[in-house]
Amino acid sequence: MGRKRIYEVVKYLPAEELDKRTKKEKDTRFLQILYFIRHLYRGMSVEEATDLVGVIKATSYTWFKRWNSNDYEGLIPEFGGGRPFKLTKEQKEELKEILKKKDSWTTKEVQELMEAENGISYPSWQVRRLLISFVMKYAKPYQKDYKKPENAKAFKKLTESISFAKRWIEKFLDDKFKMLCT
Repeated sequence: MGRKRIYEVVKYLPAEELDKRTKKEKDTRFLQILYFIRHLYRGMSVEEATDLVGVIKATSYTWFKRWNSNDYEGLIPEFGGGRPFKLTKEQKEELKEILKKKDSWTTKEVQELMEAENGISYPSWQVRRLLISFVMKYAKPYQKDYKKPENAKAFKKLTESISFAKRWIEKFLDDKFKMLCT
């Protein structure tokens, strides 16, 4: 067994200030890093602090090096932001305007529209995320009765007026028939 390497932590902040920042921190991942540095401040080795915090050695040594080279700001996680969208902002705005023209869309219809308009294909889960980012309602559309005619309301009014005329004619004829019989 080899001897333990002892690394010296650079104390950029007083221990009290580090404790204050630890108490104020709400992000659990960053809090774990601060606890690790706090253990180092109290004289523990990197291996001991690693075991207490519950991470692997490679991660703890990365945190240790970032603290020693860049102070507190060096510990803030840097996320790349992910892959950019295939659609440009202008294409997104254009798509949003097209989608507003019709009340209900299925994800399949939106996929086909994007393919036809921009030549870009997205999986259905990504189309749903895109619709959510447009602050559009995301729900299953109502089932439409394919047997129902387009002018159903006008047809209903027409049948109501025909039935009213029919009742009126029957009443009129009934009254006339009664008069003839008497």
